[in-house]
Amino acid sequence: MNPVREIGRAIRSTLVLWLLVAVIYPFAMLAISQIAFPYQANGSLIKNAQGQVIGSALIGQPFTSDRYFNSRPSSTNYSTADPKKDEAGVLKTGISGASNLAPSNTALLDRINGKTDPDPKKAIAGDLSRLLQAGIQPTADLLYTSGSSLDPHITPEAARAQIQRIARVRNLPTNRVEILIVQNTDDRSLGIFGEPSVNVLKLNLALDALG
Repeated sequence: MNPVREIGRAIRSTLVLWLLVAVIYPFAMLAISQIAFPYQANGSLIKNAQGQVIGSALIGQPFTSDRYFNSRPSSTNYSTADPKKDEAGVLKTGISGASNLAPSNTALLDRINGKTDPDPKKAIAGDLSRLLQAGIQPTADLLYTSGSSLDPHITPEAARAQIQRIARVRNLPTNRVEILIVQNTDDRSLGIFGEPSVNVLKLNLALDALG
């Protein structure tokens, strides 16, 4: 056995494998995705009527205005951050993850039920009371965060729970708002995977389109 020949063979094999898996394969996948699935490959970006990118179909946004369908809570506030106070670099990389709080955890209970405190800055309004005051019958996904904290969807039930408020604020017939929800409800993948869901950003864009 010639050691020099074996070393040369090993080097050539390494270079060939590197060329295949680190150069040819990635660029081939990039080319195929751009040709066959350009929308998905470029982040599933959503644009407004003016053609401006306003979000992604894959990542949620915080909607809290009474004029819009509200998103589900997020343990990371959907990775938004103050550009002047972004010590964690959220705006550079984004963060994702659940709070992992147990049902008995006081922090979770305070966020949902609220907490009084002599110091107004330490008092917590509570998501439950906020929803009830807005005339919304709370559903699980309007009270609890998703596993990623970036889920862009709510259930059709959560959307329907907000119909009365949306109709009142926008002076729209309730049946028109309900039809809008039906039109923007995504069915199960391939008819069997997951559950029907509503993308909040897409639904709110359709709501604005009504005028």
